[in-house]
Amino acid sequence: MTNDRANSALLIVGHGSTVNPDSSAPTLADAAEIRRRKIFADVGCAFWKEEPSLRDALFLFDPESIREVFVVPNFISEGYFTQTVVPRELELNGRITKRSNGQVWKYCEPVGNHPLMTELLLKRARDIAPDVDPAETSLLIVAHGTDLNENSAVAAKREAEKIRALGKYATVLNVYMEEPPLVSDWRKLTKTRNVVVVPFFISDGLHSYEDIPVLLGIAVAAGVDRGRRGSAPTATARGEIFRHNPYRIDGRSLFYAPSIGTDPGFADIILEQALSAKS
Repeated sequence: MTNDRANSALLIVGHGSTVNPDSSAPTLADAAEIRRRKIFADVGCAFWKEEPSLRDALFLFDPESIREVFVVPNFISEGYFTQTVVPRELELNGRITKRSNGQVWKYCEPVGNHPLMTELLLKRARDIAPDVDPAETSLLIVAHGTDLNENSAVAAKREAEKIRALGKYATVLNVYMEEPPLVSDWRKLTKTRNVVVVPFFISDGLHSYEDIPVLLGIAVAAGVDRGRRGSAPTATARGEIFRHNPYRIDGRSLFYAPSIGTDPGFADIILEQALSAKS
């Protein structure tokens, strides 16, 4: 550990879930990887819907030994949680907050805002379909769409535009679960014989295990047990949905990837966001 970070800690903030046991897994894995690198004196996590809570995070780091805390939101985009919930719960009053105990908390950009996100999406597409010719392939980036905040849709559109400008794929589209262009219309939206679908979410959960596969028409082929809507996906759904690639539909090959936030490269982006805030 370098001396200038001997008194610094990193706090990674996630959404969490009361019904999806996998929701916090990527954030915890990223924290473990960053902790292993021994860059900060301490690395912690906090969640809106899980323990430790955001309120608990106020007391995670000893003010005697930790003088500086970098807070990185593990979210795809700026939005309701990064702009309202996290600052409120962590009692932040801007990008830099000085506590009464002398600690300085620095609020960083969410991971989804980092330029490396584009390369990570391209890597995920290559990993899931390594043998296809991009010139004969459509890439679909799937976001939720209508929600408390529309910025996740904006972020998906931004990434699609950046990848489209590279000219690697025949077609690059941002599609949504609940607003046009709809992911369920993928057959009409694409003409290529290969289609790669990457969910633009931090973690795999009901959307990626269950909802999107149903909208794509691949859930039955994967043997997904939908069970009761709103309950945690079964072990079969969690594992098998990504193991059947490619799905053969109407003479075309559809490749379905895990959510982008499960990529190990997110640890590097979290670090980049924290270290770029250091002044």
